[in-house]
Amino acid sequence: MTTMLQSILLWLLYLSSFYAFIPSLISRLFGFRVFRRGNSDTAYALTFDDGPDPQYTPRLLDLLREHDVKATFFVVGEHAESHPELIRRIHAEGHLIGIHNYIHKTNWLMRPRTVRDQIERTGQIIEEITGERTCYYRPPWGIMNLFDFFSKKDRKIILWSAMFEDWKCNVGAERLTERMLRKLKGGEVFLLHDRGTTLGADAEAPEQMLGALATVLQEAKRRGLTSVRVDTLMYGDRAAALVSQNETQIKLKLWKRAVVALWLGWEKLFHWVYHLRTASPEDPMLHFRSRVYHGARVEMGQGYVMQNGDPMIELHFDNQKLYELGVTSRSSMHLAIRMIRTMEQQLPDLAELVAADPELRSAKAIYGVSMINRGPEKFGFTIQELPPGPFSMASRLYLKLLLSVIHPAGTERLKQRTDQLVPKMIVMPVEELLRRYGQHHKLAAASTEDRRDESILLENEILPERN
Repeated sequence: MTTMLQSILLWLLYLSSFYAFIPSLISRLFGFRVFRRGNSDTAYALTFDDGPDPQYTPRLLDLLREHDVKATFFVVGEHAESHPELIRRIHAEGHLIGIHNYIHKTNWLMRPRTVRDQIERTGQIIEEITGERTCYYRPPWGIMNLFDFFSKKDRKIILWSAMFEDWKCNVGAERLTERMLRKLKGGEVFLLHDRGTTLGADAEAPEQMLGALATVLQEAKRRGLTSVRVDTLMYGDRAAALVSQNETQIKLKLWKRAVVALWLGWEKLFHWVYHLRTASPEDPMLHFRSRVYHGARVEMGQGYVMQNGDPMIELHFDNQKLYELGVTSRSSMHLAIRMIRTMEQQLPDLAELVAADPELRSAKAIYGVSMINRGPEKFGFTIQELPPGPFSMASRLYLKLLLSVIHPAGTERLKQRTDQLVPKMIVMPVEELLRRYGQHHKLAAASTEDRRDESILLENEILPERN
């Protein structure tokens, strides 16, 4: 019995070594199937594991933004699911997001199927929040198993070239700074942590990391070094070249090219027939015309009402601009961010034109129709349901066709939340437009505050009305 037990234990040791220990050893020693260090004289990579954390991640993002550097966040799926607003902010500010399993558990203690489910579940959470897939993966504690070793080639496993025990409070900010500065040079991949709730970590440890990192970033700038995303460190100029190529060479299906050609032709005809004016001619996005409102009574809040026969300003969005934004945006989030910022820039121009024109100044409201869920309230608009009828039906068909062409996700976007993809009226009293945007400094102040939380950007697909 003793001999049999020894044999079983020996075989278990062999199997566990083959499944877990040997793959990690080979990857660590020889770099097989993993990325550990880049080839650059001036760029290094800051990577942060275990987050996001509601206390420390926002402060870390503020610090990175202050020094105008980029980083990579390997997030734990359950934390990402609990704090989607932080994932949106990480993505919106240009950082790379990678996978760190759904729960922080070593791959040595999980079956291949369990590891795969952890990775896929976390990847799906990230994609649902940001609109982008990620292929970058760091196993917890950097411990790989046989499944990781022979996983799909489209998964990039990222380890590190330098770690500093920043998960322990007793290391202290001063000693942590010294350790980081000794490793500070081009090509390095730093392992740091923006959350301290995992096994073996101290909950307050990220406080020490933030203090040390502030000093290191200042010294890096003095040395001419900058932190970049892991993918930038991996691919160098090729990463930027690929982005540029995607933005300048968009391949569309034949039917989409035909739709675009007809659509842009209609745009020119519509502007000519209705004599539309442009809020910002140097960067045309908002067009408008003065007309009389025909429709049901509209309550706009704060005592403002628009009734049948009232003068109004009808808004139209530039099809060419929408098309360019749509086909050059990397994701739904990227498109929404660019549209919000365009609106922030152009509403003050519209307010200036309205204030200077007596006819426009006498209008009750500015008005348009959008395929919208949330978003324009942020700019001061009231959202109203369109009354059922031919106009509502035609607007819905038109805007769905438009969304399928300009949205980065194309027709796939139409399959999501279809009950919310209906045209609605957006309306704002002219007095509110002038109050909010009549002075440029007001918008600048609001914009700074808005960018602190871009959690609603995915909902901001503001689309145009066409009669």
